[in-house]
Amino acid sequence: MKPNTTKAKLKSGGTVFGCFVRYPQASLIEVLGYQAWDFLLADAEHGTIQPADLENMVRAAELRGVTSMVRVTTNQPSIILRFMDTGVQGLHVPWVNSAAEAEAAVRSVKYYPRGIRGLAGVRASDYAQAIPMSEYVQQANAETLVVLQIETAAGIEALPEIVKISDIDVIFIGPTDLSQSLGFPGQPQHPTVQAGMQRIIDTVVGTDKALGIMVSSAAAAKEWRQRGARYIAIGLESLLGPAARDYLRAARE
Repeated sequence: MKPNTTKAKLKSGGTVFGCFVRYPQASLIEVLGYQAWDFLLADAEHGTIQPADLENMVRAAELRGVTSMVRVTTNQPSIILRFMDTGVQGLHVPWVNSAAEAEAAVRSVKYYPRGIRGLAGVRASDYAQAIPMSEYVQQANAETLVVLQIETAAGIEALPEIVKISDIDVIFIGPTDLSQSLGFPGQPQHPTVQAGMQRIIDTVVGTDKALGIMVSSAAAAKEWRQRGARYIAIGLESLLGPAARDYLRAARE
């Protein structure tokens, strides 16, 4: 398994930047890989990406030395296993609402002795062709990046216990679902939602977990860096829309 450069950067105290892609196109990942992202994240929760698609998207990320990530559909061992077997270097688990759910997510990602992930000679293990499986297990447990999303009121309440769990690398705020859970759907700037986010910040910053966030612009990324975020992601649409509008506006003048 290749070294996880994004995980290494986070562990050394650095900040990493990535892009969410919900379209099952390996070529798109390959093109984005030329832009010096730390990680590229395939969104299987809010997109149509399946494990077969992800396998090729991971290959494309590897071409450019970019960390490959995936957001899975749900916190279930069988679902997580199929996506992890593609060779992806880490994953987001959405809707983590308790310490028990957080522990279950970690155990689904990690092999024995930390977890229960099924072991086979699949692409993740180089089809058992490169190194002994016993060595691969150790590498995978060390290199895989685990990101848990806190995006509900229940998740906020459980967070003090969640951050005590080992082998979680990032606590990621889901602003849109959090706004919905707190009663103000689609209004992440509402004071109640912002107060909820601040509780997450206060709980995570200063622990061994990095704070993660989804942003919509470079200005928002800078703001969140000041608030303590070190794992910062943006959606492809948030990049494409403004760039296209700026181009058309200038070209039509």
